[in-house]
Amino acid sequence: MLSGHSIEIKPQVYARIAGAIYLLIIIAGIFGEVFVRGKLVVAGDPSLTAHNIIANELLWRLGIAVDLIMQVCDIPCMLLLYLLLRPVSKNLALLALLFNLVQTAVLVLNKLNLLSAWAMVSRKGYLVNVEQDLSQAIGSLFIDLHGQGFGIGLIFFGFACIIYGYLIFKSVYFPRAIGILMQIAGVCYIINSFLLIINPAFANVLFPFILLPPLFGELSLCLWLLLKGVDLVEWKKKHTDVACSKLRTTVNNIPE
Repeated sequence: MLSGHSIEIKPQVYARIAGAIYLLIIIAGIFGEVFVRGKLVVAGDPSLTAHNIIANELLWRLGIAVDLIMQVCDIPCMLLLYLLLRPVSKNLALLALLFNLVQTAVLVLNKLNLLSAWAMVSRKGYLVNVEQDLSQAIGSLFIDLHGQGFGIGLIFFGFACIIYGYLIFKSVYFPRAIGILMQIAGVCYIINSFLLIINPAFANVLFPFILLPPLFGELSLCLWLLLKGVDLVEWKKKHTDVACSKLRTTVNNIPE
């Protein structure tokens, strides 16, 4: 059984670490999308895109590396969120973790599209004899596939956000407003990702406005974890309620 000191310290430690990791994830995500691909990829111009990537090879590869660091950080972050939200509902916290884990797996595999894009536009090794126009077109195709893969991953993260938001709303030891914001974020992610598949033109009209609520919601959760942590009084009540419920279940299951 956890001591009173452990109960008091652990949730705050978990929250601070989760907040710091979450902030790193957000910064890494912005770096890859805005300062790397947003700078180098020119929509509708495979030739200029290829030129930018070749001229900035280190930046392109750094963007991929930072993305992978972000996905590595996903693992401890989702574990800490599970530990923080488990007192509300262990099963739902586990379900959110599983959705989150699928998203991370999809995004990790998706990095192969960016590496393939570099291989095509650089035309090194066994690709040296590929015609330049063809290699540039295929490189742009891989970049487009990366965008689609990113959207597919966000479908699973959207469902994770909805569950996280519900658990935060019900937790009492986190602000309910953050729970609502996370649920809105999840809905926006899901709508945006399915529109990319069903109606890309309309998705382009909504972008980037539809992703502003997710950024605000995730950033709110991140900063609250980092700066405020949990309400220890409410955490203790919730922890005690869970412990008492388990005890009652155990007693009721003892044969007479």
